[in-house]
Amino acid sequence: MRQAARLPPAGLNAGRAVTYCGGVSSLRVLFIGGSGIISSACSWLAAERDIELFVLNRGVSMDRPLPAQATVLHGDVRDPVSVRDAVGNREFDAVVDWVAFTPEHVQADIDAFRGRTGQYVFISSASAYQTPPARLPVTESTPLRNPFWQYSRDKIACEELLTRAYRDEGFPATIVRPSHTYDKTLVPFDGGWTVLGRMRQGKPVVVHGDGTSLWTLTHHADFARGFVPLLGHPRTVGDVFQITSDDVLTWDQIAGTLAAAAGLTARIVHVPSDAIAAADPEWGAGLLGDKAHSMVFDNSKLRGVVPGYLATIPFEQGAREIVAWHDEDPSRQQVDARLDAVMDKLIETYR
Repeated sequence: MRQAARLPPAGLNAGRAVTYCGGVSSLRVLFIGGSGIISSACSWLAAERDIELFVLNRGVSMDRPLPAQATVLHGDVRDPVSVRDAVGNREFDAVVDWVAFTPEHVQADIDAFRGRTGQYVFISSASAYQTPPARLPVTESTPLRNPFWQYSRDKIACEELLTRAYRDEGFPATIVRPSHTYDKTLVPFDGGWTVLGRMRQGKPVVVHGDGTSLWTLTHHADFARGFVPLLGHPRTVGDVFQITSDDVLTWDQIAGTLAAAAGLTARIVHVPSDAIAAADPEWGAGLLGDKAHSMVFDNSKLRGVVPGYLATIPFEQGAREIVAWHDEDPSRQQVDARLDAVMDKLIETYR
C-alpha cells in the first residue's frame, strides 16, 4: 500500500491533521443535502470509504435513504441560525453544498464555514458552459455563457463569487460541474414519467430537433466514483472539475433505449426546439439553454487527480432501472397533464 499524503493545514482547517489516500481517508465531511439524485450515491460511497459523514437537511428522502453511518443534522440551510444550531462548533475537512443555486446561497455558506473547513465544494452545472458550444469536446476551460437559461446564469454567478473569495481571502473553494446525471427515479425527458406513459399508451413522443444531437447521460453511481475522491484532495482547492460519463447517445437513441427497456418501440415525432419553447417557455428554456445542443465532455482533467476514473454504467442498464423502479409502485407513475396536452398539440402540428 502506498503511503498516504498529509493535507497541508493552511489554517483553514484549524490545523486538524487529516490523512488522505486515493479517496480512502479519515475525512470529516458535511453534505448540505445528501439524499438527492446525485448526492445520494455520493453519501453511500463516502460511507463505504469510511469517511465520517454528516448530512444537514430538513428530512430524509424515502426514495433515497441515507447510509446508517451518516450523522444527520436537522436544519434549514436557508436559515443561518438553524444552520449554526445544527452544526454547532464542528469543523470539517470538506463541506459540500448540493442545494446552492444562487449567489445568496453561496455567500451564506462562505459566512457560515469560513475558517471551519479545509475545502468547500460547490455543485455547479455543465449548462453554465458556452451555449451552444463553439467546440467539442467541452473541457473545464470552455467559456461560461448561457443567454437562454436563468438557472445556468445563476450558477455562473455563484462560480464567480467563489473565484473572488478564493483569490481575495483564500477561501478553499472547489467547483464541480455535473452534466445530466440520473438515478432510477429520473426519466431523462421533460415531463418525466409522462413520456414513458405515452409510450405505453401507444402515443407518439416529442424529441426536439431532428433527434440526432449528441447527449451525455451519467448514472449517479458513476458520478460518485469521480466525486468522492475529490473530497479533501490537496490538488483540488481553487480549481474546477467536470464529472460525466463518456457514454454519448443521440436523443433518438435515448428515447429508443427507454422504450426498449419497457418492451416497447418508440414512436417519435421531431419538433423544432424553438417551436417547443414557443408552446411552453419553461420546457423551452431547458432545451435552448441545455439539451438542444450536442454536449460531449473530456474528463482528462478529472483523471489527472482521480487516476483510473471510468464511468461503467451504460444507459441501457440505467433505463431498465428506471422502468423497474416506476413499475414497483404505480403511484410513482405521475403524468403531467398540462405537459401531456402540450405534447399532443405539438405532435398534431409536426408529425
